Amino acid sequence: MTSTSDKRRDDERPDTPTLAAPAGSAPAPTPPKTAPRDVLLRDVGALVAFLAASLAAPAHPETTDPAAPFAPGLAAPIEDDAPLAIPRAAGVLVPLYLRAGAPHLLFTRRATTLPSHRGEISFPGGARDPEDATLVETALREAWEEIGIPRERVRVLGLLAPVFTVVSNFLITPVVGWLGDDPLALTPNPDEVDEVIEAPLAALAEPAIFHAERWVRLGRSHDVYFYDLGPARIWGATGRVVHQFLDLLPQ
Repeated sequence: MTSTSDKRRDDERPDTPTLAAPAGSAPAPTPPKTAPRDVLLRDVGALVAFLAASLAAPAHPETTDPAAPFAPGLAAPIEDDAPLAIPRAAGVLVPLYLRAGAPHLLFTRRATTLPSHRGEISFPGGARDPEDATLVETALREAWEEIGIPRERVRVLGLLAPVFTVVSNFLITPVVGWLGDDPLALTPNPDEVDEVIEAPLAALAEPAIFHAERWVRLGRSHDVYFYDLGPARIWGATGRVVHQFLDLLPQ
């Protein structure tokens, strides 16, 4: 996550609301909330309806008070180790879309020239700017600046619980957004992104690509989740977001 000084200029951003209207074709009719996991992994209409009913709604602007580590109404961070100092607020977009008839999540590989987390797999996102009214706004702004996802293409389905990063002291709010089923022409910012990675949700849910390790840092232990999707290793804060997303689906 980097500052916005080297990102797309303000005059290149689409003039759209923070919470955009539904994007793409309308999802299939709302299924029962108890749709089986195997259905949700392959039926994007059922998945979108389930997530819209299950995720935390961004009903109130998140606090800008730096003494308040996470937004009111959100669950406490899912990481075992609570912040040792007041963390910095950040938002990431968890982009969900239809590709080849199946739900996909979109990731980026961070540029190797960045000062931190270089070359790692992440969701588009970054630190909250003072002008961001909410962390939803942060996630949408960063997704536009990093890979060119227009805000009007994103239907915000809700929020996952915040994830704390020990190394960089960020408290990250994941914002799940539906991008629709129309082809999406992305324009990655080469200063921030080396590669865009498209991952079928069903592939991410395969037990064979997943393992967990218990790590100790600064005398405190926490679980680290790994997803080896071909040459792409998803782990760290991004791995925790993926694990939380998949854990939300019924077993």
